[in-house]
Amino acid sequence: MHIEFRHLRTIKAIHEAGGLARAAEQLNITQSALSHQIKGIEDQAGVELFVRRSKPLKLSAAGQRLLRAAERILPEIEALQAEFSGLREGHAGRMHIAIECHACFEWLFPVLEQFRKTWADVDVDIRPGLAFDALPALMKEEVDLVVSSDPEDLPGVTFTPLFDYQPVFVASSQHPLAQKAWIEAEDFRGETLITYPVERSRLDVFSQLLTPAKVEPAAVRQAELTAVILLLVASNRGVSVLPDWVVREVKYSSDYVTRPLTEHGITRRLYAATRSDDLDKPFVRDLIRLAGDEAQRMQAA
Repeated sequence: MHIEFRHLRTIKAIHEAGGLARAAEQLNITQSALSHQIKGIEDQAGVELFVRRSKPLKLSAAGQRLLRAAERILPEIEALQAEFSGLREGHAGRMHIAIECHACFEWLFPVLEQFRKTWADVDVDIRPGLAFDALPALMKEEVDLVVSSDPEDLPGVTFTPLFDYQPVFVASSQHPLAQKAWIEAEDFRGETLITYPVERSRLDVFSQLLTPAKVEPAAVRQAELTAVILLLVASNRGVSVLPDWVVREVKYSSDYVTRPLTEHGITRRLYAATRSDDLDKPFVRDLIRLAGDEAQRMQAA
């Protein structure tokens, strides 16, 4: 038995119209063609789909069964067609984001709030890129965008600059180092350094300052939330290094100060890594634009 979508649409139209003539008009075919189509389905099924002598035309038990299938299947097919249409036109799709920058959750959520208002049909998800190898996952199409500060030369991957930031030293206003104009690697000896719970290689304070200088702090304490790190710092439980925009955004307390790392400061750049072909998708381009707008807002704050 070979049932086609047009057969399901036919049985549904006849049931709703209450007769062949009106159903044929709705389906934009002749009544004769509609009758032949019904006979073909009945010949395949070996059962009658209608009670022939009833007025208006009624479905038989077998016809009712086919109608229930049509009412279940056709909406799913229509939704699938709409989804495929959205994919072709760039209005729908998937945007699974991996974040290699722990502090970037603070920055990304306002971006996604704006994004969802325009792109309601795009499936958005966030995965902490620190828990797996985000860039290989991007190349395997397991994620669609990676927020990273470490661009690599990868085939088929484009790193679009988002914004520059400076990692800054944060300490209690009562801490002795708060009196210095800038902080050097040696200043961390004997200090408790409070960081996000990620690998050292992904922390600016280690990758850009301490590891090259072969300096080890007295202790390392970890905290998930920026607000908790700032609370501990303000309480003089340790010192930290955070992106300058994070400290400006959170504004937890006035009991801590920030100082540049080294005399001239350290500048880092954040990128959106995407598959190069995906930059043709309007919603991908728009997310990157919104991210840049939010970065400008933060820097102007």
